[in-house]
Amino acid sequence: MSDNKDLRPQFTRGAVDIVERKSVYDGFFKLDKLRLRHRLFRGGWGAEMERELFVRGDAVGVLLYDPEHQLVALTEQFRIGALERETGPWCLEVVAGMVEEGESLEDVARRELQEEAGVTAQELHFIRSYLPSPGGTCERMHLFCACVDLRDREGLFGLADEHEDIRLRVFPLATVMTAVDSGDSAIDNAASIISLQWLQLNRERLR
Repeated sequence: MSDNKDLRPQFTRGAVDIVERKSVYDGFFKLDKLRLRHRLFRGGWGAEMERELFVRGDAVGVLLYDPEHQLVALTEQFRIGALERETGPWCLEVVAGMVEEGESLEDVARRELQEEAGVTAQELHFIRSYLPSPGGTCERMHLFCACVDLRDREGLFGLADEHEDIRLRVFPLATVMTAVDSGDSAIDNAASIISLQWLQLNRERLR
């Protein structure tokens, strides 16, 4: 097997034939229903199928890290998707928010840092972008790391008119890394795990 094997998919968007697309729900979230077919690896076109698409735009997540004092800050808040989780629906996460029209990713990061943590970051380190769940949603998450002084930063934040009730918690870096390495369910969402694993690999250059 060649070490230089191309990672690109065999097909592009032109290999999808969207027969019909209609909005079936437009509330706090949006849901579209599609009839489509796509080309097959064995050749030809597959049969028409129906799929529901959870329509959600780009989102930004920001890991708060204090390299001088070796501290990490995570938000704690209620999440409906974790309602059936054994430990309950209050989750530890990186600061995060949705991109609104006309905003850059960096604008969103700085807005959310103010709203959810009350901090201002001079520099944002880009981590990566990824699709959280491409089997059902078009959302794309963009992750950053912000280095700030986290001493005495714990507190309550969020916008009341958006029903946000956010507690910012500050932990020793070693405590958080041990939880990630052990698979502790206290930190069990992709954005936080990816950000913290990136920090494990890159923290020396952030000093």
